[in-house]
Amino acid sequence: MSTVLALLIFTASYILIMIEKWNRALVALSGGVLLLITRVYHWEEAFLYIDWETVALLFSMMVLVSITKKTGIFTFMAIRLAQLVKGKPVPLLAVTSIFTAVGSAFLDNVTTVLLFVPVLLSLTEKLQLPAFPYLLTTIFSSNIGGTSTLIGDPPNIMIGQAVDHFNFLSFLYHLGPVVLIIFLIVLGLLILRFRSTLPYNPELAAQLMKLDAKEHLVVSKLLFQSLSVLALTIAGFVLHPFVHMDITTIAVTGALLLLFLTDKELEVEKVFQEVEWVTLFFFIGLFMLVGGLQTAGIIDEIARGMIWISGGDMPITSMVMLWSSGILSGVVDNIPFVAAMIPVVKELQGYGMMDVDPVWWALALGACLGGNGTLVGASANVVVAGLAASHRQPISFVKFTLYGFPVLIISLLVCTVYVFLRYLVPFLT
Repeated sequence: MSTVLALLIFTASYILIMIEKWNRALVALSGGVLLLITRVYHWEEAFLYIDWETVALLFSMMVLVSITKKTGIFTFMAIRLAQLVKGKPVPLLAVTSIFTAVGSAFLDNVTTVLLFVPVLLSLTEKLQLPAFPYLLTTIFSSNIGGTSTLIGDPPNIMIGQAVDHFNFLSFLYHLGPVVLIIFLIVLGLLILRFRSTLPYNPELAAQLMKLDAKEHLVVSKLLFQSLSVLALTIAGFVLHPFVHMDITTIAVTGALLLLFLTDKELEVEKVFQEVEWVTLFFFIGLFMLVGGLQTAGIIDEIARGMIWISGGDMPITSMVMLWSSGILSGVVDNIPFVAAMIPVVKELQGYGMMDVDPVWWALALGACLGGNGTLVGASANVVVAGLAASHRQPISFVKFTLYGFPVLIISLLVCTVYVFLRYLVPFLT
């Protein structure tokens, strides 16, 4: 009976998250509480299923960014980028894409779009340019750029916490090359598609060039403190294998250090108010939902099913994981999908597949890049759509999918070749 209840509650919660009729954090937490009410598991088990390290890491990064953005550094950089290309629409599309991809790799994609999209909408309005091409490019770039590092995309954070020998450099080394290839291909296709629809107005561009970006920059002790601590934290992520300190501890240390340094300028209570609590509680609810599947033994059955389909063959298992995670993450949010698949990959080791690293990399690539498939495929997509709607620039689900699904298929084809040549050829011999 508990198996049926766990599956029904998980499926119902998943559907409600996808249709976005109610707040998704509320839905996920309600699903977790229903599992407690129906006694699928108890509170003690529920707390064990929640990955508190992932929650603490996300919270710490949110604190760091919420303090840093008060200096106006991100707005300053965006205006400078637009002035660098002299307000020309196609070069602006390119630098927007590069800025978003790099920012998403080192800050996480949700944080990056929250900071950048309002500025981007302001720039397109000043230049009288259609916002859709730039918003679309921002979404694609954030998901692609976030794929390259451990902290860039929530699915990677979850995978990094689940596998002890994965670190910041591991993700950059294994995923960085293919991400760069996909990014260049997608950017080239977007420029070809939109270049004829982006009019250049010399007068408006001249007005943009007259803007003083420094007006948005608050040059103070806070600027130096926030940038220094943020840089030290990112350096800590990179040096993680050498300092022998896990990334969550590094992030929490950075957040606490910056809070202490800025305590006189900023009230801690106000900083905490700007943390994306909805996102954090969404994660907690998801972990509880997946915990119900684990308790009911459903995760074990999924693992057995994958072994049955692949026959225990590593190349087939990796390809099944890549394409299934890519397609499914394009249909539903990639966070709950990865939360459900992590215990499945772990379970594969119990069926004789000792080295499952290729499967982990296939899951990371499929889930992160699959987020580009539809408007609900990734958290960054939903955030951009919400910001666009508040600025009267709504993004249609169907219109986005017409662009997003082809990008998803192209990305998965490139990943198929990459994963096969880099990881799977030895298994064939």
